[in-house]
Amino acid sequence: MRRYDKLIFVSNSDTAMGPMAEAILQSKYLLDELTIMSKGVVVLFPEPINPKAEAVLVSNGLTMKEHMSDPLTKEDFEERTLILAVDETVKQKAQNEIAPEGEEICALCEYVGETQDVINPYGGALAEYGQCYAQLDALIKKLVVQLNEEELLR
Repeated sequence: MRRYDKLIFVSNSDTAMGPMAEAILQSKYLLDELTIMSKGVVVLFPEPINPKAEAVLVSNGLTMKEHMSDPLTKEDFEERTLILAVDETVKQKAQNEIAPEGEEICALCEYVGETQDVINPYGGALAEYGQCYAQLDALIKKLVVQLNEEELLR
């Protein structure tokens, strides 16, 4: 039996880092089917993906142009759902303000055994969004290996 049915990337507004992480993981090969989505800790109303984030995705052969931001809620914390924050700041906010008592959220870098957090490109130039994409891609490659190994060892 597989460990997770769903994976949610959590970012601040669900308009850049989360959707980029979602698109990257959806483009990778996983041994078992996994519902992949992104949500935000501060989403007041649905918004489309940040144009710079979408431009970086398109330059890498991906797109999230149909994506609309969605808030993370207590109901998202289900038994077979892995919730990964894109950085430590988002992890703390989600842990303190949204997660039900006793539920733990991991930062993506922490989950794959890395210490360097992903740099948030918010308000930066297109190049900074590109650097963020590269960091997410490297971490998600490690995540794919880890998830596939977990499936093989079950």
